[in-house]
Amino acid sequence: NCSKACPKDKAIRKFVIRNIVEAAAVRDISEASVYTSYTLPKLYAKLYYCVSCAIHSKVVRNRSREDRKDRTPPQRFSFNRAQQGNRPGQQGQGQGGPQRS
Repeated sequence: NCSKACPKDKAIRKFVIRNIVEAAAVRDISEASVYTSYTLPKLYAKLYYCVSCAIHSKVVRNRSREDRKDRTPPQRFSFNRAQQGNRPGQQGQGQGGPQRS
């Protein structure tokens, strides 16, 4: 981002997987397509940020001096739809949220 020379082991890495086609156009393309089960390709990119750019673009947050010594990676959540109740800030089924029918 800032074209600063940053050591590769110090840089903050972010692996991004996105659809090439935006979500609004996926339905139009699938309806116009001749092939019935064609999966659209994805865009894979590995982004490297220096520390200041990662903080500025909110990839990571600043931590207190004691918490910076903790080198364990943060807890990762799977993107499985069946386990959405395990995510913080989300109310899953049966946790007192509004009942949908």
